[in-house]
Amino acid sequence: MSAPVVTFLSDYGYRDEFVGVCHGVIAARCPQARIIDLTHGIDLGDIHAGALALRAALPYMPLGIHLAVVDPGVGGDRRAVVLRTPEGPRFLVGPDNGLLLAGASLFGGAAAAYDIGNSPERLASGSRTFDGRDVFAPVAGALAAGVGPAELGEAIDPAGLVELELPAARIDGDLAFVPVLSIDGYGNVALADLDLDLGSAEALVVETAGEQLSIPRGTRFGDVAPGQLVAYVDSRGALALAVNGGSAAKRLGLGVDDVVAVRLR
Repeated sequence: MSAPVVTFLSDYGYRDEFVGVCHGVIAARCPQARIIDLTHGIDLGDIHAGALALRAALPYMPLGIHLAVVDPGVGGDRRAVVLRTPEGPRFLVGPDNGLLLAGASLFGGAAAAYDIGNSPERLASGSRTFDGRDVFAPVAGALAAGVGPAELGEAIDPAGLVELELPAARIDGDLAFVPVLSIDGYGNVALADLDLDLGSAEALVVETAGEQLSIPRGTRFGDVAPGQLVAYVDSRGALALAVNGGSAAKRLGLGVDDVVAVRLR
């Protein structure tokens, strides 16, 4: 029988011991578990970025337990939850703040949900600021060890789970006003869902900060000369802007949630 898989995403970074401690808690509860770190480089408290990264990664992960912790509300009123998807099934463990549902939606949504804030697996550390260690990691380890979710928390109505609202484009005639959805570590700019048929258009006209640019379409960075902009569909399936060998975010002066106007040429 193959080892159970636990994937792990967070905004903990690697400066402190937080990621390693969570690994240790999972391993103590289920020594045979295989832990796959998706990323721990999510910007601090950026639930939106964490949800997008989780959604992008999960289709490539084996069946298992998916632990995600981007939790600016730790110690507050937000719930700690386990979600079970109908497909797989898979279990998602983390805060009920919108982080989990975008990923769960890829596998049929949440067929069941459980509040694990007072789980019998919870570590009695006395802390209210490190639920990754004290709540989420031990529950993920218990699930990997074969414990059923109903033994780990109280069943709750999945309809009451917090959903994340992703920004959407606004269409006005032949212009689309499109929010920046995310910016990766290379400075590539992913745009929110764009409900326009790009057809065979060879370029996009993008207006931002009073500047109008004609950006050629391509399928890879090398379709344009070094230092030039290109519009392409990124690995997450989003329309994106890049600079071959540089940063489109810096070139265009864009940040997440900024809005660009896009017109087909």
